[in-house]
Amino acid sequence: MLLIAVLNALNGYFNNKEFNLTKDFRISLFALIFTHIQLVLGLLLYFTSPYFASWQAGGVMGDSFLRLVLVEHPFINLIAVALITIGWSKHKKVLEAKPKFKRIAIGYGIGLILILLRIPYMIWFD
Repeated sequence: MLLIAVLNALNGYFNNKEFNLTKDFRISLFALIFTHIQLVLGLLLYFTSPYFASWQAGGVMGDSFLRLVLVEHPFINLIAVALITIGWSKHKKVLEAKPKFKRIAIGYGIGLILILLRIPYMIWFD
């Protein structure tokens, strides 16, 4: 959903389209809602994960896998969701279409890149 919102914003920006409240607004809003729901579910999984018990054992920062799963992934995703929310908030303050698309593309795009960079892909193949 986030990728669709970024591509839609880039398409609108580069093709000088009008910001459509029925299509562009909804795509961006649904991506924002989906991202926030994913954040809440991720936090629930984080605190109920068996990896979370590793905090008490110590040595999290010394183990690259545990550092990725317990520190880097959650905090980078929190930053990404904050940037996505800022992009959404900033787009509402302008009236012209091109700056709206630009602010969504930048906020959502940087957020998407951060999320993709810190996914612990190696867990998928265990």
